[in-house]
Amino acid sequence: MLLEIALALVLGALIYHYIFKKKEETMEMEDGWWGAGEEPETEEDKSVRPFKIEASEEMLKDLHARIDLTRWTAPLEDIQFHYGFNLTYLQKVASYWRNQYSWQKQVEILNKYPHFKTKIEGLDIHFIHVKPPHLPAGRTAKPLLMVHGWPGSFYEFYKIIPLLTDPSSHGLSDEHIFEVICPSIPGYGFSEASHKKGCESVAVARIFYKMMMRLGFREFYAQGGDWGSLICTNLSQIAPSHVKGLHLNMVFVPQGPSQFFSILFGKYFPGLFGLRDVDVQRMFPFMEKVLYHIVKESGYMHIQATKPDTAGIGLNSSPVGLAAYILEKFSTWTNPEFRNLEDGGLERNYSLDELLTCIMIYWVSGSIVSSMRFYKENLGEGLGHKKHERVKVKVPTGVASFPKELVHAPPAWAEKKFTNIVSFTDMPRGGHFAAFEQPEILAADIRQFVGKVERK
Repeated sequence: MLLEIALALVLGALIYHYIFKKKEETMEMEDGWWGAGEEPETEEDKSVRPFKIEASEEMLKDLHARIDLTRWTAPLEDIQFHYGFNLTYLQKVASYWRNQYSWQKQVEILNKYPHFKTKIEGLDIHFIHVKPPHLPAGRTAKPLLMVHGWPGSFYEFYKIIPLLTDPSSHGLSDEHIFEVICPSIPGYGFSEASHKKGCESVAVARIFYKMMMRLGFREFYAQGGDWGSLICTNLSQIAPSHVKGLHLNMVFVPQGPSQFFSILFGKYFPGLFGLRDVDVQRMFPFMEKVLYHIVKESGYMHIQATKPDTAGIGLNSSPVGLAAYILEKFSTWTNPEFRNLEDGGLERNYSLDELLTCIMIYWVSGSIVSSMRFYKENLGEGLGHKKHERVKVKVPTGVASFPKELVHAPPAWAEKKFTNIVSFTDMPRGGHFAAFEQPEILAADIRQFVGKVERK
C-alpha cells in the first residue's frame, strides 16, 4: 500500500511538472547585423582603435550662426517650467552658449579619459576605458560596465569614475578598485546608429557583452539607470555566468495582479503587500505621486515610441530647440518640484558648462534622431510582448533607490523580477541622473554592493 501511494505521488508530481507547471523561461545568446546593406561573408574586423573627440572651427561657426538665427517666441507670464522649458531662462542659456561656453575647453575635459571604437555586428561602437592610475601591488581591478540612458551619454559618469578607479586619492577606502568601461549606446553620441530597425535593448546588451569579451573581461560587474538599467538587466539575462553582479539605480519591473492590488489597497494594508513605510510615502496618494506625475512627464515617450523621426528632425537642425528639449528633462527629472522655478533649478546641481556639454555630444554627433528611435524599438509594440520582460534575473543584484526617481519600485515588486537582491538602498537624496547629480553616494552604494557580492 505504501509503495502504491509513493508511486502515485511520484506520478502526480511528474504530471504536474511536465503538464501544469509553467516552465521557467531563459534567454539565449543570439546574433545580429545592424550595419548598412548585407552582412559581408568575411570576418568582422575586431580591432580596438583609439578615438578622440575633436573641436572643429567650421562646426562652431555653424552652431553660432544657428543660435543667432533662433526664432524666439514671446514667453507667457508666471509659468516657470509648467509649460516646458521657460523661454526667458532659455535666452540666458543660449546667450551663454553663444558667447561664453568653450567647446574647445570641454573637448579637453572629454578627452582626459581614453576613448576607443570597435566594430561589432556591423556598427562602430564607441566607449571610454578608464584603468586605475594607482593600483597597489598584487591587486587586480574589478571591471565595471556602466551604461547611460536618454537623454544622457558616457559623460554622465565623468564625476563618478575617479571615485571608483582612484578611491584613495579621494579619501575613500581602496578595498574595491574598479576598471570602468562606459560605452555609448548605438545611435547615441559617437556610437554608430543602426541602419536597420529592430536594434533594441537585448541587441545592445549582446553588443556590449561582445565588447567586454573583446576587451578580455570574462567576468564583470554591470551598472546602469534609465535605458542602461534595462540593457544591463538584459545582459544579466543572456550572459548570467559572466555578470558577477548587477547594480541599478532605476528598476524596470513587470506589472501584474499583485502590483495592481498593492496600488489599490497598499496604502491601507501595506504589510499585506510587503510595502515599507518609505514605499507608502513615495507612492501614495497614488494618483498624485505616480499617475499624474507620469502623465506630466511621459509625453516625450509617446512621441519617441511612435514618430521619432518626425519630432527629431527639427531638433537636429536647431541647437536651441535641442537644448530646450533635453535640458527640460535635466530639470524635472532631477526634482519634479523644479517645475515651480523660473530657471528650472538647473544650476542647483549642474553647471551650465556641464549641461551644454551634454547637449554638444548630441549636436556634434547629430545623434538626437537615432537616440529617440531607441524608444520605438523598445516600446513600439507596447509592453508585455518581449521575452525579456518575463525572464527572471538571478545574478546578485543591488538597487539604489533615489527619492526623486521618475517611478518608485518597492523591494516587494523588484523581487518578483530580480530573485537575488543582496542590497536595496533607499538613497537620502537625488533623482534620475544619479551618477551625474550624486556621484559620491552612488559610488558608495556600488562599493558596498560589490563588497556584499564578494563576501558572499
